[in-house]
Amino acid sequence: MAAVRGQDAEREAERYLLSRGLRTLERNWRCPRGELDLVMQDGDTLVVVEVRQRGHAGYGGAAGSVDRRKQRRIAAATLAWLQRHPRQAEAPLRFDVLAYEADGRREWLQAAFSMDDFA
Repeated sequence: MAAVRGQDAEREAERYLLSRGLRTLERNWRCPRGELDLVMQDGDTLVVVEVRQRGHAGYGGAAGSVDRRKQRRIAAATLAWLQRHPRQAEAPLRFDVLAYEADGRREWLQAAFSMDDFA
């Protein structure tokens, strides 16, 4: 697979996840607390997907760039999203990371972290 660059990473990620049976609910949702790249549904489960792309392997690569600080921002933005979509608040919630590494590898980390990590 060729390396994915910039904004193309989110479009490619969405296409990939759609091909795996997920359904898109929201793209690039922003609020004062942060941004959610993709909000999707996998069966009954609400899936918040962070898409990361790196042009070089330094600093731990794309997947490694979703550190605790970034996870906290995603969790806070998810809470804000759920306040605006209360019907979704009862669904099981999963945080995934879809990482595109400099060498062109795609890595889908399902349940990469959870809200319980911040309780």
